[in-house]
Amino acid sequence: MAEEEPVLYDERIWLDGCWDFFHHGHAGAMLQARQLGSELYVGVHSDEDILRNKGPTVMDLDERLAAVDACRWVTKSVPDAPYVTELPFIGKFHCRYVVHGDDITSDSNGEDCYRFVKQAGRFKVVKRTPSISTTDLVGRMLLCTKTHFITSLEKTLTGQEGNGTEEERKTEGAAMMARIRQYATDEGGINPGVDVYFWTASDAAKAEDTKEETGTFRQLLKGKGIKPGQRVVYVDGGFDLFSSGHIEFLRRVVLAEEDLARAEGWYSKQAVDERVGKGAGYGPVFVVAGVHDDRVINYWKGINYPIMNIYERGLCVLQCRYVNAVIFGAPFTPTKSYLTALPWGTPDAVYHGPTAFIPLSYDPYTAPKEMGIFREISVHKFQDVNAGSIVQRILKSRDLYEERQRKKGVKAVGEAAQREREILEEEQRLKEEKRGVSQV
Repeated sequence: MAEEEPVLYDERIWLDGCWDFFHHGHAGAMLQARQLGSELYVGVHSDEDILRNKGPTVMDLDERLAAVDACRWVTKSVPDAPYVTELPFIGKFHCRYVVHGDDITSDSNGEDCYRFVKQAGRFKVVKRTPSISTTDLVGRMLLCTKTHFITSLEKTLTGQEGNGTEEERKTEGAAMMARIRQYATDEGGINPGVDVYFWTASDAAKAEDTKEETGTFRQLLKGKGIKPGQRVVYVDGGFDLFSSGHIEFLRRVVLAEEDLARAEGWYSKQAVDERVGKGAGYGPVFVVAGVHDDRVINYWKGINYPIMNIYERGLCVLQCRYVNAVIFGAPFTPTKSYLTALPWGTPDAVYHGPTAFIPLSYDPYTAPKEMGIFREISVHKFQDVNAGSIVQRILKSRDLYEERQRKKGVKAVGEAAQREREILEEEQRLKEEKRGVSQV
């Protein structure tokens, strides 16, 4: 007896990939795919399949799944999706159409991974996000470059800073602004979702604990905004190589606030019916994420950190489902002057994770502690995953990743580049010793 054909839904889109240390190019593919339907199912290849067909992954399957699940436009992640997309497999999830970027993906035999889907007329193409890829990021780590740094994102978006002629800078700035607007959309990928602000102050106020400034907030994009009854919570960081460590921290912030709200009756039938009756079903927390400038991170961490510039890191934070607002250029130390001047009012809580990647010579969270609003997220399985640990994974398997780079047509890293990183790391170590820093 023939097996019954599965029911396929035109509006349920399938997208699959490796999604190795998640970046905004991956999010861009998910956004475009989501805009083609009302649901997005995302397949994630196994570590073994990727090794066999492409080379070693930087992040394991659990870490890559965490990144996919955190994307605002993803309906469901599917682990262990086959490297060559098979119609019976995606049929289990009732997806009619498969989406992929306009680059060619081949298996270990050099054959098109989407050949079966294409033959069935169920393949759709989206544009690949320019100027970002896993290969680019690995290259920055191995070559220890700093050319990706942005001095002022605000000026770059208006074409006042950047490379090329004035016209080229304005064109590039407009394209970057358009992408920020896209990544700040809601779950459907169409309407405004995330509030976006710039914070402007002196370099001392941004990087150190020596200057108490209110600074100036300027709204870049208006999102959904805060809803009645929601608590405002503030988090901050570099969010470099936006990883499972950042994601799990943000997820746990939301869970902590949901637990608090549950105890206060937020999820009672009466409360839910009241919100739905007013045409708005929403969660109890409004998460504001402050993102530090490139020079602030480099001031503290040295070498060529951040590996991603503030624009790239900001896009990663914008696409995250656990974030409702983003502040570009947030201070390293959230002072009382800064916190009480936030556009949404003084936050109800300021959260910090169990560990920090950046070495410190003082406690940057003194103000929220004195204000009685500091909260700490407890230990979790991804707490040690950060930009530093990811770079170390690459460096420990340098030969494997260089071979992967060569297959991509990227120039191999020589001994001089390796020695340069060693020198910069030693300089940073001595600088930290002089400051008398500690990991907090």
